[in-house]
Amino acid sequence: MVEIAFIGFLAAFFLIGVSSYYFSQGTTADYLVAGKSVSAPLIGLSAVATNNSGFMFIGMIGATYSMGLSSIWLMIGWIVGDFLVQRTAVVKINQVGASNKVHSFGGLLSHWISSNQSSSDSTHRLRQFIGILTLLFLTVYAAAQLKAGTKATEVVLGWDASSGILIAALIIFVYSLVGGLRASIWTDVAQSLVMLLGMMLIVFYGWQSISESGAFWQQLNAISASYLFWFPVDSGITGAMLFVIGWMFGGMGVIGQPHIVIRFITLSPNSSVTKMQVYYYFWFTLFYGMTIISGLISRILLPEIGDFDAELALPMLSENLMPEVFVGLLLAALFAATMSTVDSLILACSAALSRDFTAQPINKLWLNKLATLIILTIAVLIALSNNQTVFALVLDTWGMLGSAFGALIIWLAIGKKVSVAAAFVAIVTGMSVFALFTLTGWWSMVYALTFGFSGSFLSLWILNRLPR
Repeated sequence: MVEIAFIGFLAAFFLIGVSSYYFSQGTTADYLVAGKSVSAPLIGLSAVATNNSGFMFIGMIGATYSMGLSSIWLMIGWIVGDFLVQRTAVVKINQVGASNKVHSFGGLLSHWISSNQSSSDSTHRLRQFIGILTLLFLTVYAAAQLKAGTKATEVVLGWDASSGILIAALIIFVYSLVGGLRASIWTDVAQSLVMLLGMMLIVFYGWQSISESGAFWQQLNAISASYLFWFPVDSGITGAMLFVIGWMFGGMGVIGQPHIVIRFITLSPNSSVTKMQVYYYFWFTLFYGMTIISGLISRILLPEIGDFDAELALPMLSENLMPEVFVGLLLAALFAATMSTVDSLILACSAALSRDFTAQPINKLWLNKLATLIILTIAVLIALSNNQTVFALVLDTWGMLGSAFGALIIWLAIGKKVSVAAAFVAIVTGMSVFALFTLTGWWSMVYALTFGFSGSFLSLWILNRLPR
């Protein structure tokens, strides 16, 4: 029954994606940016489902299981940071992205920079550089998402580790091949609803089980003296503030993620950005809150034993608590979370490969689809060979992209002009600072994206003040 329910939901996602073929215009522009005519509700739900990936189902629940109540600041900081940068930049992204020249993330930035400066210096090298970074980091990110799905299929279905990766990749490839970004957006919306339903079910059944054995907070308090602390142990006031600020910058990193930003480009000019964000933040807050509750419930019902992997808490809990059909649904929800991000990442890479490396964009549709196959194949190979945790993989790639591009987009959105040379410096500075703090472990209580983002912004401010 678990397998039947799981396969049934995957089949539904597949059919929804494939059905987008009948609305396809058969052009590369439609394949890459869905005609830039998608409604606000669809973009809101698609973007938030893409944002909340396997990291949320696997990594975030595992983090709450291990950290305790202090993980709530990941939610508060992340959503506040996300909101601040979206309110600053998304309207402008949508306006600049309306140009017929923009079909990729690199195309957006290079067009934005060239339109905001009086000089005629070429942005082609910058576009190529952004394309290389997009391919490198989004392919690794996609591999991390594919890996997330295998943790659940291993525990619940007893499948080989590679099975989940290959099944997800095959489904994504077929519907992406026929429908492009429109297929990705449509399936994201269906997947967002299943993700939300799955998390609601685990909270309902978990809470029901706990209520039979005693009070929720008393049981959490019994785990350890510090489990219900609002901030990490021994952090102090300064440390607590830095901890929260770090995760706020984590949320601000959303504006540097090519696969999410490209969705803001596809929003119809007749649709409201504010309406899109209402859908986005309502879903985001509700889902994130239930994720933390699920992590706390898991800690009570699955006591830590030996080498227990906290990232397996959700699939193990569902198997112990829920009817088999709902276990299949939850497993499909976890798969949906990974697939909704992977298809977006792969298509963003396809756009980079076909649009950002040649002086003239590649307009042959079959070559764009071939690019999708190549990128997906590489991501699968990485996923099959990688042994890092999902949490670390996603945070590293998210942080590097946010550090590279986040400050640059904010700087452009507030109306500042940027030369090509300054853009190069800002990108490299952000990545270098993020890498430095990540590798050395300096100020490890603060998410390294804080320093990468700040370093990139500071470099732009300094260069802007230099005499020309």
